[in-house]
Amino acid sequence: MTTRTILFDSPFLLGFDHTRALIDRAARAAGDSYPPYNVEQRGERAVRITLAVAGFGPDDLAITLEGRQLTIAGKREDGGQDPQAFLHRGIAGRGFVRSFVLADGLEVDEAKLEHGLLHVELSRPEDVPAVRRIPITAA
Repeated sequence: MTTRTILFDSPFLLGFDHTRALIDRAARAAGDSYPPYNVEQRGERAVRITLAVAGFGPDDLAITLEGRQLTIAGKREDGGQDPQAFLHRGIAGRGFVRSFVLADGLEVDEAKLEHGLLHVELSRPEDVPAVRRIPITAA
């Protein structure tokens, strides 16, 4: 049993099974290092994810958001090039899948590819505090 399991098994944390699954998924994804990426804080309510995707074009990349999981995938077609034509091939061209688990309220604004870097812009809309009164009924 891990510390994480003990934390989420507390009787005061109800309905956090999904959160435990997200943490486990994020931990598994952290082990892969290709392609390299940066995550930048841009102001108080914005984040930018930048992936180094040299050699990939917009048609070779796909970005999907399923629930809170952002997935960026790249698949490049070699177009039948003869691999023996390279004297040195240092720019990786293999396919990849990179996943990020987004916090609640974080939205994907746009993605742009420039100079071999894929920038995915995220923001958190302004929170509107909401207090809801729960009615009490008598039995």
